[in-house]
Amino acid sequence: MKTYLKFLINNFLKSFFFVFFVIFCLVFIINLLTELEFFKDIDVSIFFTIYLSLLNSPTTIFEIFPFIFLISTQLFFIKLFDNDEIKIFKYSGLKNSKILVIISLVTFIIGLGIISLFYNASSNLKNFYLELKSSYTNDGKYLAVINRNGLWIRDKINEKILIVNSSKISEDYLINNFITEFDSNYEVIRNIKSKKINIKSNNWVIYNPKIYVKNVSEKKDKMILYSNFNSKRINSLFSNLSSLSFLELIELRKNYNLLNYSTLDIEVQIQKIISYPLYLILMTLFSSIIMLYSKEFKSNTIKISIGLFFCVLIYYFNNLFNVLGTNARINHILAIWAPLLVLSFLTMLLTSKINEK
Repeated sequence: MKTYLKFLINNFLKSFFFVFFVIFCLVFIINLLTELEFFKDIDVSIFFTIYLSLLNSPTTIFEIFPFIFLISTQLFFIKLFDNDEIKIFKYSGLKNSKILVIISLVTFIIGLGIISLFYNASSNLKNFYLELKSSYTNDGKYLAVINRNGLWIRDKINEKILIVNSSKISEDYLINNFITEFDSNYEVIRNIKSKKINIKSNNWVIYNPKIYVKNVSEKKDKMILYSNFNSKRINSLFSNLSSLSFLELIELRKNYNLLNYSTLDIEVQIQKIISYPLYLILMTLFSSIIMLYSKEFKSNTIKISIGLFFCVLIYYFNNLFNVLGTNARINHILAIWAPLLVLSFLTMLLTSKINEK
């Protein structure tokens, strides 16, 4: 490996891991304070809150990797400027464009590692975190899952347990339902069949139920059944896609399609993961371009501020399109890839004269 290539890669990696470590520590401290606040009235060990904070931190880190690469790139160039190494490279014939290619390739390789290893590991840790924490909340008593057989809900009302199976959920309604009600000893109290249940509120309105108590059946026009679930809560349970690995997202999309559920949120998340390496490369390139264009400023604070300003704009511009895609205002593929294509075009324009800087 050529000396300059090894030098650039080593320095970029040092900047990246340094920034990663600092950001991780900050995220961990914020999560720890949140957990301490949550458990302030619960007798748990401080080590347990530290453990929960460590489990929860990687998913947050995944979301802010663009900023990690932004700051890493700025730190990398500041070192080159301060030691006049950028001038040495220029005089020795190494163009700025070649430096950008090198650090972009490094970013791409790291990006592949992030989506293939880091993301899947962080989603598993997030899922384990949610399971551990649910045992200290009322959520541990309840469960809602979707599989090939439809929507399943486990609910607990006082000493009674409800198991609900529905073929699908459509807005505020459960369709084709079978409810089994158990006592505390898991003895069946009654079964309820209904084509349609309104779950907009916690007081479910069951239309035309057929009630089975032992060997006796009874039909009603309507009945009210209280539940800890409503449509809003059920939908929120399936919105935490960060706790699902990439393969689990694919499987969930498959199950949703079989049940004719909307897969929009899942599609956006999948496209986001696939496009992530390109997004990180563009953040690295754009940060590099801004640093090279602003190198005449003697103050590093000004250079960093300019870079942060433009990259924060890019971050929120990208998130705006993500939200529009999730809300079905625009096509979900367009929502993810359009900002990246715009940024790619802008980057190409700015790099056309980068060797003159």
